Amino acid sequence: MKLDSAQRRAILAHPAGWIASGFGSGFSPFASGTAGSAAALLPWWFMRELPMAWMIGIIVVAFALGVWASNFVIGRLQINDPGVIVWDEFVGQWIALLPLLVWPAHWQWIVAGFLLFRLFDICKPWPCSWADRSVKGGFGVMLDDALAGVYAGLVLAAMQFS
Repeated sequence: MKLDSAQRRAILAHPAGWIASGFGSGFSPFASGTAGSAAALLPWWFMRELPMAWMIGIIVVAFALGVWASNFVIGRLQINDPGVIVWDEFVGQWIALLPLLVWPAHWQWIVAGFLLFRLFDICKPWPCSWADRSVKGGFGVMLDDALAGVYAGLVLAAMQFS
């Protein structure tokens, strides 16, 4: 969905719009979800040295913030899960990369985690597909990507230990 300038201004006029759009990465004209996932790597890079408990806490808070911000954008646009919302990609990508907090995060593993998350986010295996279809609003927007992140993180961890 292409947004006109009035819709963009309405979204960016509120802090929730900035958060939901991944600080503007959701306005990418091509593959906004991939742009959001890529943008999520920058804050993750700075957070990667945090203890696991702190990172999990950040993810929980970011998920709740995403529900609030997504509900704001959904309300402004009157569309469930518009493409401009990419905060769910941030949270899902961070979940996918959690295993890299316990072993060295060489660039190959970061790329693998990115690609695995994108694969599961696009293919939506169950229960991601169920959440995407059945759970509406900001919680639904956030839930399917969080689940895709769990799948990607589990595969990433299995790859490391195989």
